[in-house]
Amino acid sequence: MGIKDISPDVLVFWSWHWAKLNATIVYTWIAMLLLTLGSWLATRNLQAGRKLSRWQNFLEVIVTAMRNQIREIAQRDAAPFLPFVGTLFLFIALSNLLAIIPGWVPPTASLSTTAALALVVLIGVPIYGIQSRGFKQYLKLYVQPSPIMLPMNLLGELSRTLALAVRLFGNIMSGTKIAAILLAITPILFPVVMQALGLLTGMIQAYIFAVLAMVYIASAARIQQEREQKTREGALAKGDDNG
Repeated sequence: MGIKDISPDVLVFWSWHWAKLNATIVYTWIAMLLLTLGSWLATRNLQAGRKLSRWQNFLEVIVTAMRNQIREIAQRDAAPFLPFVGTLFLFIALSNLLAIIPGWVPPTASLSTTAALALVVLIGVPIYGIQSRGFKQYLKLYVQPSPIMLPMNLLGELSRTLALAVRLFGNIMSGTKIAAILLAITPILFPVVMQALGLLTGMIQAYIFAVLAMVYIASAARIQQEREQKTREGALAKGDDNG
């Protein structure tokens, strides 16, 4: 990989007039295809009991870990959030992990990819918020504690989306750039070590992106938890009165 290829946007495989098929698009399709194929292989012969296939065992470990992490953040059942947050994590993690293959440039090293992922979170947060709070209650979040805060609350939503995209892009792009420079000027051993650190950074960034997305969603859907807590407190108080 040359220094000029540090961004998958500049690596164009095919073009026709205004249409271009660059590495960002191709590698994103490859990552999605691998995720789809892996899911099919792991779920085509699901079994219960102790005799499980290696694919099923591997998938169950990942899903269980993600479910526990989401439950800790949301403080509620993780099932509604697992498909969305889990897919984000797996896509980013696989895209970064495949950087171990020579010539692969992670699509997350492109700002267009990270911006698209952040926009997905921006859309997903109000959807989960409306499902939990209801349409009117969710919109009231933007005028709290006072209607004068509406522009600031909207600006906060946009700024955290921008931060989400830039954080992932900056970390992956800088790691790819450093590895490319070291490959050009130093012996092979040191770049290999840096590449290994880059893979670790990529996995950490996938985890951070998924956790931040879950924090935003949990914040928007928190009223359901508050209602459940009030219900439990009311039931306990009623039980004390009766006792």
